[in-house]
Amino acid sequence: MGPYRRRRHLLTVLSLVGALTLLAGCGLFRDDPEQHEVKPVSTVPTGSSTHTLVVDGQERRFRLYRPTTLAGSTPAPLVVMLHGALGTGSQAEASYGWNARADREGFVVAYPDGLSRSWAVSPDCCGPPARDGVHDVAFIQQLVATVADQLPVDRTRIYATGISNGGMLAYRLACDTTLFAAIGPVAATQLGPCSSPAPISVIHIHGMADQTVPLKGGPGKRDNDGTGRNPVKIDGPPIPDLLGQWRTTDGCGAPATTASGPVRTSVATCPGGRAVELVTVDDAGHQWPGAAGPGPQAQRLLGLDPPATAMDATETIWRFFDAHPRTGG
Repeated sequence: MGPYRRRRHLLTVLSLVGALTLLAGCGLFRDDPEQHEVKPVSTVPTGSSTHTLVVDGQERRFRLYRPTTLAGSTPAPLVVMLHGALGTGSQAEASYGWNARADREGFVVAYPDGLSRSWAVSPDCCGPPARDGVHDVAFIQQLVATVADQLPVDRTRIYATGISNGGMLAYRLACDTTLFAAIGPVAATQLGPCSSPAPISVIHIHGMADQTVPLKGGPGKRDNDGTGRNPVKIDGPPIPDLLGQWRTTDGCGAPATTASGPVRTSVATCPGGRAVELVTVDDAGHQWPGAAGPGPQAQRLLGLDPPATAMDATETIWRFFDAHPRTGG
């Protein structure tokens, strides 16, 4: 290479470096300490927004809520809120008070949509996704990865909660992944195999009078033994026994139980800062306690009972999540 070509090549390189430096200084790029690479600054707007993914050849949708007060560069917790059967992400966003809690506490909330308004959590439940073998766990895994790529998510503080069929998917995520620091099922149970789950913190909230997912286990009033075009086979164990299984998984001590009016709380502390907690509410049915809910007509459509007022499930679950990040222990 002659002197002229060497000089022109050097000027080109210097110009490119200068341009990249200028872009970085203008904030168009940021250094992500998790990935150790330069990534575009997020274009996710504040407030609620709708997003799509393609998973196993199918388009999947979710809503994302990003508080306006959330600092752009500070890693924030992520809560995945899973709607119940016949629900939607937008219905869950409007019904259970998570956006207001995110505004106060500074975290991001994702509201995914199940195909045909339900989630596959076992071969027999629930609805068309179970019948068709939809891989909803893969969808949620890709959702979390996508959000974490677009926003500064605290990887030690990723959580899943859900009601009814959505709570069942939260258990499936705990059984089949290691993404989550804690789960918070409400009015749900665990279905399908869960042979070797990793330790995880669990808080479970259940109404004592729930007839759809009975506290004592076994089939509820919507069970059809997993037959037909909309299979629903709910044959989970008694809920106290289920939480006992998670105490064994987590190596917990014996639970301590307290009562406040109709609310009874049983908490076991576990190694690595984890905990397993069962909260039951006397005379409460199949619902999300303390929430405004989706309204009387939608409650009937979704098979929900009027919400109990003795506790705020959203606040209770968030306080548990906030106290239990994922640890290496």
